[in-house]
Amino acid sequence: MHHPGFFERAAPIALQELARTLDAKLMHAVEKDAPIRDVKPLQEAGPGELSFFDNRKYLPQLAATKASACLVAPDFAGRVPAGTTVLVTNTPYRAFARALQLFYPDALMPKAALAASGDPPIHPTARLEEDVRVEPTAVIGREAQIGRGTVVAAGAVVGYRVMIGRGCYIGPGVSVTHALVGDRVILHAGVRIGQDGFGFAMGAQGHLKVPQVGRVIIQDDVEIGANSCVDRGALKDTVIGEGTKIDNLVQIGHNVVIGRHCVIVGQTGISGSTELGDFVVMGGQSGAVGHIKIGSGAQIAGGSHPKNDVPAGARMGGTPAVPMIEYGRQVAAIKRLGRRSGRSSGE
Repeated sequence: MHHPGFFERAAPIALQELARTLDAKLMHAVEKDAPIRDVKPLQEAGPGELSFFDNRKYLPQLAATKASACLVAPDFAGRVPAGTTVLVTNTPYRAFARALQLFYPDALMPKAALAASGDPPIHPTARLEEDVRVEPTAVIGREAQIGRGTVVAAGAVVGYRVMIGRGCYIGPGVSVTHALVGDRVILHAGVRIGQDGFGFAMGAQGHLKVPQVGRVIIQDDVEIGANSCVDRGALKDTVIGEGTKIDNLVQIGHNVVIGRHCVIVGQTGISGSTELGDFVVMGGQSGAVGHIKIGSGAQIAGGSHPKNDVPAGARMGGTPAVPMIEYGRQVAAIKRLGRRSGRSSGE
């Protein structure tokens, strides 16, 4: 079913006007007054849309982009494909943040229930199927939808236009905003779904907030432990795959994609734009840097932290994480050094 979205987009902006507003130099523009309607990632952008490039890792995506225009630093202006107008700026990520603020001004203020003073706890525009149980002090926001047999516990907030499937349990004090939730999902006490991702264009002038206009998609049979947080995407969606189980006190950053039937143990942190395949296991207090891929069936030991892509089926340990055989050798070598150091000091 089509979802109307959580944010309102502003009217199209002429390419030349957009370049002026963003302090970017317009190069090779065929139609300077061509309307730009939206901002999208390099892979998804098409005609009438603006994108940006600020990470060498995505050079192949830059070469293949179909965007009408792209914000790039001067050194990469020659890498932009012929069909895309170049907007040159020394700070493409900061210019991208400003563009998002232009197109999605209401995204700078997060939405919760979007209810007015005096509205009832279950907003009149909300749609609840039969046998939904809403406990005292819970709030169901404007245009929210909740499926049959779901329980919304005391103190929980189901936000504006949030969709929750059938047979779910939304625990006490949970907040769900900017999210689409499947069937039989369990969110334990204090879980936070759909808040802003941690996105700032940092610079000497201060840190400019990057509006987060994506969503959180939680597929069927997911369980998320107490006080864990799942940030919504910046441009794309944050996705938690079918059957995945997440422990307490886990942080999932914006644009993260987690595959099916993964297990994420307590106090793990997954940085923005990282992708996990199916059946990945991440041990307690492990973590992953942003923009890497962890292949299906991989296992990350507790307290370990990969900084590069992890092959499917790999078993990794340590910081930075290495294959477990190598990690075992490192640990053994450190023990030997410790014994030698003890003998040399006369112990």
